[in-house]
Amino acid sequence: MVKTIPSKTRVVIIGGGVIGCSVAYHLTKLGWKDVVLLERKKLTSGTTWHAAGLIAQLRATKNMTKLAKYSQELYGSLEAETGVATGFRRCGSITVALTDARKEEILRQASMARAFGVEVEEISPTEIKARYPHVNIDDIKAGVYLGKDGQGDPSNIALALAKGARQHSAQILEQVLVTGIRKDGKRVTGVDWQRGDETGFLQADMVVNCGGMWGHEVGRMAGVNVPLHACEHFYIVTESIPDLPQLPVLRVPDECAYYKEDAGKMLLGAFEPNAKPWAMDGIPKDFEFDQLPEDFDHFEPILEAAVNRVPMLANAGIHTFFNGPESFTPDDAYHLGLAPELGNFWVAAGFNSIGIQSAGGAGMALAEWMDTGEKPFDLGDVDISRMQPFQGNKTYLFERSKETLGLLYADHFPFRQKATARGIRRTPFHEHLNAEGAVFGELAGWERANWIADPGQNAEYEYSWTRQNWFDNVAREHRAIRENVGMYDMTSFGKIRVDGPQAEAFLNHVCGGNLSVPVGKIIYTQFLNSRAGIEADVTVTRLSETSYIVVTPAATRLADQTWLERHMDDFNVFIHDATNAEAVLAVMGPKSRHLLQKVSPADFTNATNLFGTAQNIEIGMALARVHRVTYVGELGWEIYIPTDMAAYVFEVLRDAGRDMDLKLCGMHMMDSCRMEKGFRHFGHDITCEDHVLEAGLGFAVKTDKSNFIGRDAVLKRRDDGLQSRLVQFKLTEPQPLLYHAEPILRDGQVISYLTSGAYGHTLGAALGMGYIPCAGESAAGILASSYEIEIAGTRVRAEPSLKPFYDPTSERVKV
Repeated sequence: MVKTIPSKTRVVIIGGGVIGCSVAYHLTKLGWKDVVLLERKKLTSGTTWHAAGLIAQLRATKNMTKLAKYSQELYGSLEAETGVATGFRRCGSITVALTDARKEEILRQASMARAFGVEVEEISPTEIKARYPHVNIDDIKAGVYLGKDGQGDPSNIALALAKGARQHSAQILEQVLVTGIRKDGKRVTGVDWQRGDETGFLQADMVVNCGGMWGHEVGRMAGVNVPLHACEHFYIVTESIPDLPQLPVLRVPDECAYYKEDAGKMLLGAFEPNAKPWAMDGIPKDFEFDQLPEDFDHFEPILEAAVNRVPMLANAGIHTFFNGPESFTPDDAYHLGLAPELGNFWVAAGFNSIGIQSAGGAGMALAEWMDTGEKPFDLGDVDISRMQPFQGNKTYLFERSKETLGLLYADHFPFRQKATARGIRRTPFHEHLNAEGAVFGELAGWERANWIADPGQNAEYEYSWTRQNWFDNVAREHRAIRENVGMYDMTSFGKIRVDGPQAEAFLNHVCGGNLSVPVGKIIYTQFLNSRAGIEADVTVTRLSETSYIVVTPAATRLADQTWLERHMDDFNVFIHDATNAEAVLAVMGPKSRHLLQKVSPADFTNATNLFGTAQNIEIGMALARVHRVTYVGELGWEIYIPTDMAAYVFEVLRDAGRDMDLKLCGMHMMDSCRMEKGFRHFGHDITCEDHVLEAGLGFAVKTDKSNFIGRDAVLKRRDDGLQSRLVQFKLTEPQPLLYHAEPILRDGQVISYLTSGAYGHTLGAALGMGYIPCAGESAAGILASSYEIEIAGTRVRAEPSLKPFYDPTSERVKV
């Protein structure tokens, strides 16, 4: 019997793959009754049905691992709940290394797993052979084994989730195509649909885009940017192999291959370095349970290596050579959350070939977010608001997707840069810096000088897990900032203007700091959520009685502006992105004042321009505004220059600084210096789930002003006491390097992990930060313990501190 499509619902979910079914399941579990899922064809008919079904626990961050572990636990219980067999079994997984670099990577991953509570073993080639007798171990250097990893039946997992949702009153309707999405201002009102010759409109309070590889197109119906592109994904399935036992999943990333035993057959899949984007002109309208044409020439190099790696494949016939499309995003992280463009349009799409292992956790997290209106924990890795508007460009997506599929199994070197779809966003200083030997990295599409090559040096990254080819360059840049003067480009940082008669009152509502300050004053502050977690870490400068500029990290400008816009309520303010209106040069170091005095008649002394204040100046023949702030812990200024005058000002400063040995610097230097000073990095050291007091930023919160978002939670934590504290660490050995997620051991026990790490060139050792549980403990008690940091299985003693290791009283920035 054909089901009637309702005229109104609380939420409509577009897409019946495993993600859509999971969102429906979890919403109904939370008690939502009016849940409607619309699927254009049959459930699972897009990508889910042909997924390999690998279900791993370990991801790159704590919360992504948390979501993956949740998926496993859910799939293990779904059969009992719904009666639908999910095929889930914990067969374990082995990842092997064929190179020293890969060995370092997987051993670091094993250390990270321990920090995240995932059971893991480092195993030798002999032990690999014992667990996987069919593998050729001649050139294998090491492996890691995760015993609780598993595999399952993708289609049945989705169907089990769908049945569970139906059992709790969700309506799941197949053969219903969404043809349009209606809006009223910044809210969707519902969807237009078609079923055969029947058409209609379904009014909805919320819409969720779970469209999979159609997610980009569905987003465009609502004016929402969902950057993803489909790529061809290949695997083969052998004929039955006699007496083949259950085996762990085997991953050989150095050969771009994974192996899965399934019902007495072997599945060999690949994530090849040069992928094949698909459907540049759109996905065929009748696509359903379809596969793409075979391309054996493309897959042949993978198969040749596989026959050597698992010799029994040489005698196994090929039952299926499969080529099916899967969607990939520009950064290989999926899209989840409330779309920045609208107030009630949600996204869960673009799962980069890990949809099965992610679906349970992603559905749970999104459902909780929709239910409460706040993220249940930090989801910054996958929050859709991280995507920049230009990243929805189809040509960009086509070019980038050639690389992102293969990056899943590529060496995940620290600081590895994307190679495709580059050069799109350039600052006015780009060509000047390029001529001076700058080596660029990319962030949010911005080309940023990360380090400056010496004359005759290879001006590109040479990746490794040890000291890379730019280590000494950054040491010299670092030394210039500490001892003399350096200059670097900060144009990419976001600049958000807040104007209007109620700008002061509005920012006092949104910010923890007090914005009732004189014109020219700069306030370091945070946007807090109701739990006093940190949603943004910014500086706010008062430009006039009715105008402020909010400076944010480059990657979070859109998210931070969206946060402001969603809390405007009835305030009479106007908010707009002013990032491109001004270029920014940072001039930092003990001799920075001297350099600026050479090119400007303005007074840069404390009498006129104290730390934390801004002033308008003449510089050469141009005009600019200088902000006396620092992220490197030295005397210095950020110079905000109208874009049309930016190149000229660069030349003025460069020429004036030649006899002072002014050094051009990059972003790696800035990270190194900020670590020595203990400055927090948003997204790593501070996130929406980190309480502002436990992050050590209580000084930036002014609870004596009128009510602001998060004030009650700040006061409560002050009364109840801190549960954890962000502690800085310095290794006692000069050689090892820290990046992030390395386990922290306190008195021999793993108790946390590093949120970030970098080498401190002034201090001569690697530095890190991490949260230490400390309920009921004093600061002295925390520091009295013995600490170690685990790096690729080796423990290194570390010195803890609650104050910056460098210039703890900040005398240098205020001279």
